[in-house]
Amino acid sequence: MRFNLKALSLSCGILWALVLFILTLISLGTCYADSFLGVVASVYPGYSVSSLGLILGLIYGFVDGAIGALIFGAVYNRFVGKPA
Repeated sequence: MRFNLKALSLSCGILWALVLFILTLISLGTCYADSFLGVVASVYPGYSVSSLGLILGLIYGFVDGAIGALIFGAVYNRFVGKPA
């Protein structure tokens, strides 16, 4: 079974963007996941736990999730080979 690269990229991009958005939103009020978001801030330039970070988290999350899923899917499809 081969992956549909467009569907995989879009779904993973949307998922990772929503995860970052929700964690940043929760962290604004409760400081939950500050350690994790500190690591995220060290990877994504300009990201912080703030209202601007909500928007940047969506953008970075979508792009990063989509590119990562595209690479994973392409490598997977390469090794699976042609369907029988």
